[in-house]
Amino acid sequence: MYAVYSLCLANLRKKKVHNGLIGLLILLSTLLLATSVTVILNTNNLFTEMHNKTHGSHEILTLGDELHDPQKVYQWWKGQEGVTTSELIPFRALSGFTNKGKESPVGLSSLYLYMMDTPARPYAVDELIFAQGNESLKPEKGTIWLSTAIAYLYDISVGDTLEFTTGEKNFELEVSAVVVDMPYGSPFPTTVRIWMNHQDYSEQFDAMQGKDQYMMGLRFDDYSQSTSYWEQFEKDMGTPFLDSKMSFESMSAFYLIMNKVIGFIMIFLGIVMMLVALFTIGFTISDDILSNYKTIGVIKALGLSSRRMIGTYVTQYGLIAMVAIIPGLIASQWISSVIVESALSSLKTGVMMASLEGNLITFAVGIFVFILVVLCVLVYSNKARLVQPMQAIRYGMSESNTITMTKRFNARGNNIISFGRAPILVVIGLRNILKNRKASLLMMLLATIMSAVLVLGFVLLNSISSIKQTSPLWGYDDSDIILTITNKSAFSREEFDKTILTDQRIDNIGWIGALNGVVSPERNVNSEHSSVQPMYFQIDIMDGSYDEAGFTTLRGENPRNKDEIAIGIKVSQQLNIDVGDVVETYIEGYKHTLTVTGIYQSIANMSYSARITTAVIKVNHPDYNNLDLAAFLNLRDNRDSDYVVNELNEKYKGSLSAIKQQTLLDNTYKQAAASLILPMSIMGLLFTGVTIIIVYSISRINIRKESKTYGIYKSIGLTSTKIRLSVSLGTVAISAIGAVLGIFVGVYFLPLILGSILSNYGIAEAPLVLNWGGIIAFACVTMISAGFGSWASSRVVAKASPQILVIE
Repeated sequence: MYAVYSLCLANLRKKKVHNGLIGLLILLSTLLLATSVTVILNTNNLFTEMHNKTHGSHEILTLGDELHDPQKVYQWWKGQEGVTTSELIPFRALSGFTNKGKESPVGLSSLYLYMMDTPARPYAVDELIFAQGNESLKPEKGTIWLSTAIAYLYDISVGDTLEFTTGEKNFELEVSAVVVDMPYGSPFPTTVRIWMNHQDYSEQFDAMQGKDQYMMGLRFDDYSQSTSYWEQFEKDMGTPFLDSKMSFESMSAFYLIMNKVIGFIMIFLGIVMMLVALFTIGFTISDDILSNYKTIGVIKALGLSSRRMIGTYVTQYGLIAMVAIIPGLIASQWISSVIVESALSSLKTGVMMASLEGNLITFAVGIFVFILVVLCVLVYSNKARLVQPMQAIRYGMSESNTITMTKRFNARGNNIISFGRAPILVVIGLRNILKNRKASLLMMLLATIMSAVLVLGFVLLNSISSIKQTSPLWGYDDSDIILTITNKSAFSREEFDKTILTDQRIDNIGWIGALNGVVSPERNVNSEHSSVQPMYFQIDIMDGSYDEAGFTTLRGENPRNKDEIAIGIKVSQQLNIDVGDVVETYIEGYKHTLTVTGIYQSIANMSYSARITTAVIKVNHPDYNNLDLAAFLNLRDNRDSDYVVNELNEKYKGSLSAIKQQTLLDNTYKQAAASLILPMSIMGLLFTGVTIIIVYSISRINIRKESKTYGIYKSIGLTSTKIRLSVSLGTVAISAIGAVLGIFVGVYFLPLILGSILSNYGIAEAPLVLNWGGIIAFACVTMISAGFGSWASSRVVAKASPQILVIE
């Protein structure tokens, strides 16, 4: 046992740099794996914990008085066992606000606001958690409560004064508290609830045209049974629920999507990095056995058994792994908290988010990594059993390897490929690659992985930053300007259309609204395509052309006639229908038999939606003209966008808000880009560091084996710089091959894997924007990193004299 301890200690002392690099590699692998598991686990846990803490709703119903009697619906749900209901809360809808006294981001003016007539707390469903300000039963007069999703994103704090407009008048309210509002507090907010004092609500909206709408939340004791409740609702009411309903899946989607994407990428790449680490350890052990073949033979001849020789390697790398894994696990907790807090910032209620859970699982990851390292060492160090003392002492290698090498030397004279006329730098570089094939393969594999990681990160960030180019593939329009009506009573659509279409800069305009549609199993025309349960989804209705507005489809085309409908891919999957099928849908209480003309994808509502034209509604409502809430405006020259937006906002101030679509998309998705930057940067830096470390370690091993050769080169006049340059050029050449392969993996293969997550959110084909200049530039970082690692490791050639090198 003392011999094993002595050999292990000698190896640790003799190869301090090399052992340190291996330890760092294990640390980084542990860090990435533990971080990915912690992020995935805590994203769900923190959301679920907050949802339970607030008694969060599973469904939010929005009711008017045209389709259902709100009181009647409320009383029906109130009487259901196993369901907790919130109060029936009145609200009015407005568009946008400004932060008085501060520079207001453009995104604030594009928000859709639910101005709530706040009942007294506590609430049975969707309780509000106070993040800033003094907790109270309801807002004081002249004040409001604002959601954390908006407050944190737009830097609004307690004491700020916000200005709202009804179109007829403006009014100001002070933020007295910032609250976690679960149903409308997710990242990428476009709709927000503003909690008002009852007296303020009455003063501002009693004289406003229109009627109150109502909102109520439902929390099921067993959410999986919600379908049976809705079936009973249809039987008792004699009609499906025809107003708007938001499901738990829609509420939770944007809370979870970013961290699921990040966690998935990290765990996939963490596994890859772990495999690279194990392969590097295996390569190092194999090389060490070959390099010290004679020494091992002498030691075995002196009586040290093969089992104890293997134990030397296990002890050595086991100690290195233990020292490396512990700081990796500790660091993973800090990085995980930063990533989770960044993506779930809207749930933050204090200076720091609640401590992360899953310490046992994180510890299990550390144990798993340690076991993998030990098993890898056992497998590769088992080669020490094959060392025969007599062969080792005589040949310095096994007899079979000696015969192979002799044949190789004898065959060189007949080799067709000759480097006799090639530049000396090329010859040395290529010789280093060809002679150390396993090392070259490892460096090429590493370059492939690093290049793929960097390219994937760049492609994702570039795709989100350039979302304007692919907005139709995300389910959005591709128009130049978005118009939102802030005051219907002060706005005349007929006069606006007449004025706007005489403007030579305007190409076309399309007005859009949204309704609720219902499909029940027995109402599906094709029995073979029957659905298993009633399906509720949003239906967009347009007076104009979907194609002109820029909406696109995956298959088929957008609807144009009164008997046509295009459906989201999730609706298509759940109802098992495709282009050409016929479906019967209830819209505003009327049954419509519609032919599916197209299938599209949309992330906004997870593709649980559909598209129709106003011709469908006008079958039952010939005078239907309730689409003056929003419009898409296209210009003949989009360079006029800024001028047209400014003119419209000035001319129709108080009744209409105009904003460039580019600005709206940037404000909506800048949070997604911000959430991706940190984790992708961490992974990019980790893989860059790992590449430099491994290339440095491998090159150092190769140089040590070739020290005598390099000593001869220097003795005959070749400078150290030329030798180092030739070795580095060979490494750059092999890493260039890996970088090319990495581009293919990062652009085509990894996005396919990522698509499996996006498909759960209604995106069947990930819309990527490929900037090949940036892709090639990031791939070149791989070659630079490999070249730097190789150049740094060859410093020993410059420091040592030819005599010392030859002696070594």
